[in-house]
Amino acid sequence: MKGEAARERVQKLLVTGDNRLKQGVDPAKVRESYEQALAAARDAGLEETIRPLVEIRLADLERLERLARESPQPSPPAS
Repeated sequence: MKGEAARERVQKLLVTGDNRLKQGVDPAKVRESYEQALAAARDAGLEETIRPLVEIRLADLERLERLARESPQPSPPAS
């Protein structure tokens, strides 16, 4: 895949990951989208441009996962 088609594929995968994150989809699926975007960028020779964007997104995802693990779970309603 070359040129504009490669850029569109990378952009679509980044947006898919962003949307999955916003919708609360399993973090593994979000990470998969970002990693696919990076792989597509690598194949198209765009890795140097795209890698920083993916690294920021993955760092944010890890931060959100850590916060979710550390947050206390809500108590069930009293009967």
